[in-house]
Order: sequence, then structure tokens, then C-alpha cells
Amino acid sequence: MKPRNPLCIALLAYPGMNLIDLSGPLQTFVSAGRVAASAGVSDPRPLYEVRVLSSAGGALMTGAGLSVETEALEALDQLDIDTIIAPGGSVGERFDADPALVAWIKQHAGRARRVCSVCSGAFLLAEAGLLDGKRVTTHWDWALRLQQQFPAIEVDPEPIFIRQGDIWTSAGVTAGIDMTLALVEQDYGHKVAIATARQLVMFIKRPGGQSQFSVPLVSQSSENARFAELHAWIASNLKHDLRVENLASRVNMSPRTFARTYVAEQGRTPAKTVEAMRLEAACRALEETDLPLKSIATETGHGEEQNLRRVFQRQLGVSPAQYRSRFSAH
Repeated sequence: MKPRNPLCIALLAYPGMNLIDLSGPLQTFVSAGRVAASAGVSDPRPLYEVRVLSSAGGALMTGAGLSVETEALEALDQLDIDTIIAPGGSVGERFDADPALVAWIKQHAGRARRVCSVCSGAFLLAEAGLLDGKRVTTHWDWALRLQQQFPAIEVDPEPIFIRQGDIWTSAGVTAGIDMTLALVEQDYGHKVAIATARQLVMFIKRPGGQSQFSVPLVSQSSENARFAELHAWIASNLKHDLRVENLASRVNMSPRTFARTYVAEQGRTPAKTVEAMRLEAACRALEETDLPLKSIATETGHGEEQNLRRVFQRQLGVSPAQYRSRFSAH
């Protein structure tokens, strides 16, 4: 059997980048190597050789105020590069792509098996012309700017990461870890990826299709925080009777006044918020557990299993079973 060589990972770096966009993927690759033996990889050779590159090499300052040591771009000129990862981060409201990094990406993307971005690192790949005609994601706060600056790209601000052939893009900060776990799974299988997630003390290895937006979090992010406590209570009591009358009593308002005020401040009815929270909870249960659909329907406030099926078909266009087969870690 031919010996397995470590996969060479090129992590790009530049002044002002997000530290976690670099350290998250870096630590994930390192942790994968640490758990390899326990996850069934018998070859003792390292899984990855991770190199951190910048246009000039040497120390550079990240946006977090911590300096990192880097190698010059030409350090990998004679090596077989498996994966290139471009991190995000910017000192201002505009992403100014380093021309040297863009030129290097253009030159070496064809040599690499995969090219990836974390957060606003998608701007680097876009400047290099790698994203035209592709569906990509980035941090939700940069999505509109990416779309406006590069209209040939289809920017989807929802998923935590997207794979389009050999191009991978991920949402902000910690989503880079989720994407890197998916890369590890592609390279060495599910057991290694799950063992790595456990080593990182991650609650779950999230699928790429999971949304960047938590319904309870978004609901509590309104400029008017009047209903923040109510939203937290709803999220913790999904199987209770959550009709308008009962919600109104929680905030000491009449049902009519509550319904009118809620729509004015939240932009949707209380019933729509409850439905969205129940759907998100059902999605998480399908992803993270092997509970039967009947139990999930009860625990998430849908009551009957048939009601759960109707909601999934109406909102997501798939059945709960199809959703589980696509996104479950089990």
C-alpha cells in the first residue's frame, strides 16, 4: 500500500484579519491529527501539514491585536498544495483585498484540490475570479456588499457553509470550524470528523445547510427589547399552549393590544414567531437525535406527527424524514 502523505494546507494571512478565521481551521486540522488513531486511522503519519502564509512573511497583527508568525507566499511554490483557505476580517467597512494574495490565489488555485474561504475571505476568492457563476456564502453582515461588488456571484447569506465543486465558502467566525470539520470528513471519514468535534468540545458537527440565524436570537435582536424575555420563554416552552391570549398574559397586555403592538415592533404575528421557533427546534432534534417523529412533534409543540409533516412540506419543501436523512449526524 502506498504511504499516505500529509495533506498540505495553505492558510492565508494578512494584517487585520479575524484571528479565529485562522486559528479555528488551524486548530481543527491539528486536533484531527491528535484523534486519528482513536478514530481508526492506523497510519501514524500526520494527517495534515498546515502552513500559514502572507504576502511578505514574518509577523503580522491580526484584528484581535495578537501577532502571528507567517511564511512568505513562495514557501509553498515547490509543494503539492491540497487546500487553500482564505480568512476574513477587515479594519473598516470595506474589504480591501491584498493584491499579492489575490495574484497568488489565481496562480495556485488550479494546483489545489480545494479552495476555501471563511467569512469575508470570500472577497479574496471573488477578486481572483473563482466565484463567478457560483452560489456562495459569507458572514451575513458582508453578504449584501459581496453581492453588490461581484454581481456575477449568487450570494446566499443563510447557510453556514456551501460547497460548489472544489470551492467551499463559509459564514462568519466559528462557521469556519464547521466547514473545516466537513473538509476533515471528506478527507478521512465521519469517525475522524466526529472525534475531532468532540476534541474541540463542540456541541454538534453542524451540516452546511444549517442557517446562520437562530430564530430565538433574531427575535431577541430587535432594536426594541420589549419582547426579549417573552421570546426566551417561548423557546423554552414550545409544547405549551402558545396562543395569543396566553402570550399576552405573559406580558400583562390585552390580546388585542399585544397582537397589534407585536406586529408593529417585530414585523410579523406572534403565531409566525411561534411557528418559526417550533420548526427550528424540530430541525435541531432531527439533526442531533434519533428520536421518533412522534416524540419530536410532541416536544416541539406540533402535537401530531402529521402536523409536523405538513409544516416541513410547507416551509422547507421536504418531509421530516428527508430532512433527517440529509442533515442528521446519526
